[in-house]
Amino acid sequence: MRGDIMPGKDGEPEPMNSPDRKPQPGDTVVLPQMPPRLLDGLPPEDQEAISAAIGKPVVLTEYDEAGLAELEFTDAQGVIHYIYVDPTAIRSL
Repeated sequence: MRGDIMPGKDGEPEPMNSPDRKPQPGDTVVLPQMPPRLLDGLPPEDQEAISAAIGKPVVLTEYDEAGLAELEFTDAQGVIHYIYVDPTAIRSL
């Protein structure tokens, strides 16, 4: 199987950038908009870093045991951040 084709729902090949393909750990994804309550209770510097990452490429590192997507990104100061969001909130690039 070629590296840019994955089996689709009906067994037919599906391009990796298909909107129906679930992003896999290691994929670069984007969080196009801020999920509700994501910033609630976070320190201002974390709120700023997460807000700056919206709409920019980030790495999907894994799906946790609850099924949330763990996203990793580095802020402008070089600090690595991890956020957990519903997988429906992310888009493959």
